[in-house]
Formats: sequence, structure tokens, C-alpha cells
Amino acid sequence: MSTSRRTFLGLGATAAVAATLAACSSQQGGSGSASSGTISLWTHNGGNEEELAVVNKAVAAFNAANPDTPVEVKPFPQASYNDAIAAAAVAGDLPDILDLDGPIMPNWAWAGYLAPLQISSELEESIIDSAKGYWNDTLYSVGPYDTSLCFLGRKSAFEAAGVPIPTIDKPWTKDEFDDALAKLSELPDYEYAIDFSVADTAEWWPYAYAPMLQSFGGDLIDRETFETAEGFLNGDAAVQWGEWFRSCFTKGYASETPATDGQDFLQGKVPLYYAGGWKVLQSQETFGEDEVLILPPVDFGQGAHVGGGSWQWGVSATSSNPTAANAFIEFLMRDEYLVEYSNAIGNFPSVPSATPGTDYYKEGGALEPVYEIGTKYALLRPATPGYKVISSIFDKAARDIVSGADVKSTLDQAVKDIDADIKSNNGYQQG
Repeated sequence: MSTSRRTFLGLGATAAVAATLAACSSQQGGSGSASSGTISLWTHNGGNEEELAVVNKAVAAFNAANPDTPVEVKPFPQASYNDAIAAAAVAGDLPDILDLDGPIMPNWAWAGYLAPLQISSELEESIIDSAKGYWNDTLYSVGPYDTSLCFLGRKSAFEAAGVPIPTIDKPWTKDEFDDALAKLSELPDYEYAIDFSVADTAEWWPYAYAPMLQSFGGDLIDRETFETAEGFLNGDAAVQWGEWFRSCFTKGYASETPATDGQDFLQGKVPLYYAGGWKVLQSQETFGEDEVLILPPVDFGQGAHVGGGSWQWGVSATSSNPTAANAFIEFLMRDEYLVEYSNAIGNFPSVPSATPGTDYYKEGGALEPVYEIGTKYALLRPATPGYKVISSIFDKAARDIVSGADVKSTLDQAVKDIDADIKSNNGYQQG
């Protein structure tokens, strides 16, 4: 998911939107010029002044220290960024360095857009797992930050309803969560017990609800072979997830049409809200820090999970100077810039040693529980080139289930569609 400090302070939520990219073979050439020594860098944060400022600061420092291989930044609006990358790949004119949303990295590597990273093993080992992009056991991307899903609750409502507060080390079980929803739904001052954020779009649905599916024991695909979704997305555990999720709406615990951007929670219409770290500060400003509970995911039987993986940096397969491109990524991943990222946009650093220097995630910081949840429970989305198609198919299936479609037949159809895509792409084999 993509966030900015504006989002944290309540000026609008964003979701990472990754366009489906057609596979194409690696092109020759590239926009990094060997004669000039200039290293080209493209980024999606053209509309995010805070994040772009951090990149530009690092670029200025790197260029001062490396005048023979200066980095040149070209920012794009996020909405048009992936299309620009796809067009550049077809034209053989990719930049030397590019950023990408973590879940689509395997697609770009498979399509020939990316080269394996060549960073130090010390740096690679220091980065948290959710901020590293591997495909076929090869590292292709690393990110400077991540964030986490969580539940936000009103402490006064929990006390009034007699709902015990779960801890990060001991999250709710399914029965405990169901009991909490039932009790919160009876409070007279609220319209519903919870806002599940079903008004959000794009990558939100697989990012937010697939971890619940996985906690039931299902999954989006067989993660051992990545060859089929059969038995994983439509097995007994997956059906149980779908039936449970639908029941939250039929029982009146949640609305199928909540307001966008968490407004039902912020306006006091619900006492519980499924969102993430990007809504904590605004909620605390609205109700007071002591009133806002930051709660972990539910353990539905097979462990508690939250989605992991955010924007990351990679080197194009056509870079004319991959050594310099990798050197800049290492430079950008220094603690000082990870702290700058965190303070600017509110996500937590991907290298733990940078955390104590941040405003929000240091010990006792307002977002320290978000960091603890994210590093303890993050589960990456499946590292397969077919993920974007899987994401889209799951999005539709989950929406249909919430709207009342038969769970088993809906998931069976989703499996057929996913497996057909895998077959049509020869199993997404490399080469």
C-alpha cells in the first residue's frame, strides 16, 4: 500500500494501484547514457512532495560524492507511472533505476524489466523480510519502508460493551472476535460494530482480506509450485472464510456501503475500524491518544496475518551502468534516509537500526504498535508474475461474496480463472 504523511494526517487515503503489464522480452539499450555517465531514475511519487523531497535530498548528496555518475530524477504521477514503465520497456528505453509496488515485482522480473540487485549481503540481511522482493530465490528489489494493517478501536466503547482488549502477543481468536462484534453491535450510540473498509478499491481487497483467508488456512494459490489455486482458494478453509466474512454483513455487524476514508469511525458511527497505520494519527487527533486502541489481526485458527510489502527500488535489465545504479540504491538505504522517509510519510523503516531515530516508531512513539504488528505478522502476497491477475480475480470474488453470491461456486470460478491464466502463460516460466 502507498501512503503519505498527508494520509496519516487525514487528507486522503491512497492505495497502491498496479496496472497489469503485458509480458515482453528484455530489450536492448536503455536510457542511462554510458557516455554522459548520467544514471536515470524514475519514481511514482510525482504527486507526493514529502516522499519526493527525501529522494531528491539523497540524490543531491550522492551526486556530490559521485560527480562522474550523477543521478537524474524523473517523477511521474502514480496513476500514470506503470503505463510509462510498460511503454518504456516496449521501446527499449527503461531508466537505470525505477521504483515499483512490491507485489508486482515478479511480473516485471519475468517480463524482463529488472536485473537482479547487486547490493551488499550486509544490507540485504539487515532489511525486514516484507521490504525485500525475491523471485526464483533471487533478490530484485528492496524498499525503504513498510506499513501494517491493524484494527483501530474506541476504548470507551470496549469498556461499555465489556469487550476484552487483545494484545499484540495474544490477538483475538475467531470466537473472541465474533463475540466482540456481537457486543459492540449492541451499543446504542453506534450504527454498526465495525467498518471493514469495503468502500476502498484497487489492491486493498487482496491486501486486506487475503490475510484473513490465510488465517483460516486457505490461500490465493499454492505457494510451493505457484501452478494452481485449486484446493487453496476454494478448499474447505477458504469456504469457511467466505461464509464467515459474508456473515459479518448479514448479521448487521458491518455495512456493505460505509463511507470512504474511515469517516464512519472518525465521525463516531462505528467503534471498530479495519485499516492500518496510515489512519492512526488522524484518529488520535480526533479522539485523543488514550481513546484509540491499536489492535492486532485476528487469529482465525492458522495464525494471525497482515499484508506486507510496499514500494521498492530496482535496477532495470537494460541499465548501461548497473554498478552505479546499485550503488545509489545502497546509498538511499542508509539509516539517515530511512528516518527521513519515515518522518515524512509515516511508514516505518525497513531496517530496524533506523527505527529509534524516527518520530513515530521509536520506543514510546505514537505508532510503535503498528511497527510491532507489521514486523510480527506480515505475510507477503504470492511472489508470482501472475499475482496481478490473481489480485483482480480475488477482488471480484470477495466483492461478490459480500454482496451475497454463493461462496463455493464463486471461489470455484475464481480458481478456474486463475488456473486458466497460469496455463495461458505457460506457468509463468522464466525465459
